[in-house]
Amino acid sequence: MNLGQSIRKGTKWLAIGNTGNSMLQFVFGVVLARLLVPADFGMIVTIQVFTGFVGMITSGGMGQALVRAKEANEDDFNAILTLQLALGILIYTGFFLVSPWFAEYFENPLYKDLMRVSALVFLIRPYVYMRTSWLNREMDFKKRSVIGIATGFVSGLSAISMAFSGLGVWSLSLSGLVAAIFRNALLARAVPLKLRLNIDLPIMRKHGAYGSKIVANDFLGKLRKEAVKLILAKLAGPAFLGLYNKADSQHRLPYRMFGMPVAQPLFRAMSKIQDNLDQTKYMFYRAITLLAVYILPFYTIMLWVAEPFVGFVYGEQWLPSAEPLEILAIAGFFYVISRPCGVLLMAQNRLLQEMLAQAVLLIFAVAAVIIGLNWGLAGVSWGILATQVLQTIYYYVLVYNTIPTRLSDLLKAVAPGLALNSILYLVLIIIDSLVHEHKMTSPGFYLLVMAIPGLMAYAAAFFLIPIPSLKTEVALWREKIKGGLAFVYKSL
Repeated sequence: MNLGQSIRKGTKWLAIGNTGNSMLQFVFGVVLARLLVPADFGMIVTIQVFTGFVGMITSGGMGQALVRAKEANEDDFNAILTLQLALGILIYTGFFLVSPWFAEYFENPLYKDLMRVSALVFLIRPYVYMRTSWLNREMDFKKRSVIGIATGFVSGLSAISMAFSGLGVWSLSLSGLVAAIFRNALLARAVPLKLRLNIDLPIMRKHGAYGSKIVANDFLGKLRKEAVKLILAKLAGPAFLGLYNKADSQHRLPYRMFGMPVAQPLFRAMSKIQDNLDQTKYMFYRAITLLAVYILPFYTIMLWVAEPFVGFVYGEQWLPSAEPLEILAIAGFFYVISRPCGVLLMAQNRLLQEMLAQAVLLIFAVAAVIIGLNWGLAGVSWGILATQVLQTIYYYVLVYNTIPTRLSDLLKAVAPGLALNSILYLVLIIIDSLVHEHKMTSPGFYLLVMAIPGLMAYAAAFFLIPIPSLKTEVALWREKIKGGLAFVYKSL
C-alpha cells in the first residue's frame, strides 16, 4: 500500500470515527442542553480552561515525536510514558492545592470540588496518549476509531443518566472521567504495548527536543482558545460563556467530522517523506483541494440555517447563540487552508516559527475579544473570526517560506471547492426565496428543504461539472456507487 492509499484509508477510518463520535456528541448534547442550563456548561468550560491548557504539558507532544521518529520501539514509548506520568502527578497535585483559591476567585465554592475531580484525568492521560500514539505510528486508525465511538457512547450515556438524576454540572465532570477510564481500558486490550515505567534519560532527551516544541506550540494554541473563554467567564459570566461555547462547538462540528481525520494520516505520511519537498507540496495542496470540496458545503448551509437550527434542536433558551454560529461558520472557509499548513510545518520541524505565530495570534485574539465584548456575543464572534483569518494568512506565509510554491498554487487548490460552493449558495438563495416564511414558524421543515435539495444540487455539480483536479475523485466515487448498487442488486 503506497502513501496515498495509506492516507486515504486512514482518513476514511478517522472520518468514520469522528463522524460517529460527533453524531453521538450531537445527539447527547441536544438531550443535555434540555436537561441542563447554559450556566452548567459555562462552569465546566471554565474548569476546562485551566485543565485544558495546563494539560498541554502532558499532551500528545511527546507522542507526536514518537510518530514522527524514523525508529521507535517499546522502550521509547515506556520512557515517554514515565516522563508524562510524573508530570501528570505533579499537575494533579497542583490543581488539588490551588482549587480553593480558584473557587474564591470565581466566587463559587462548587469550583473547588469540580476542579479536583476533573483533574483526575491527568493520571490516566499518559497511558491513553502512548497507546494512541502507537496506533497513529502504525497508521492503524480503524482500532482508534472504533474505540473512539465506543467511548463517546459511554460518555454521553453516563452524562445523560447523571443529568436526569439531577446531578447538574457534575454530570458533565464525572462523565468525562468515566470516558477516560473506559477509553484506556479498551486501548489496553487493542494495543500490544506492554507499558511500564522506564527511567531512560537518553531516550527522553532524544524525543524531548521535538516533543517539547510540539508541547510549547500546542500550549500557545490552547492558551489562545482558553484565554478567550476565561475572559468571557470573568467579564461576562458563565451563562454568556455557555452560549458562546455552544456556537463555537457547533461551528467546528463539520471540521471535526471530515477535516480533522486528514491530519494524522497526512502528518505521518509527510514525516516519512520530509526530505522530498516536491511530494510534500503535492500532498499539501491535494489535501486543501479535497478539504474544500468535502467540508465547505456544510459551512455554506450553516450560514443559512443557523437560527432555525439552534431554535429547533436546542430550544429557545439557546437562540442567542444562533448569530455567533452564523458568524463563526465563515471561519470554516479558512480551516481548509490553515490545518494542512499546520501539518506541513510540524512535519518539516518549523515549530519555532509556528510558536511565534501562535504568540502573535494569542495577543490579537485577546484584544479582539475584549473589544468585541462591547457588542455582545456577535462582537466576540467577529473578533474570533478575524483571528482565524490572520492565522490562515500567517501560516501560509510560513509554508511559502518552507517549500517551493507560489500563491497561484493555492488559488488552484481552492478553486474547485469555491466553484462548487458558489453553485450551492445560488441554489440556497432560490430555495430560501420560496420557503423563507417558514424559517422560524416551521424550522424543521425549513432545515429539511434547505439541506437536502442543497446537498443534492452540490452532489450533482460534483459529478456533472468536468473539473480536471477532481477527475480521479469523481471516478472513485462512481466506482463506489456502482459497487454499492451491484451489491444491492445481488441482495435482492
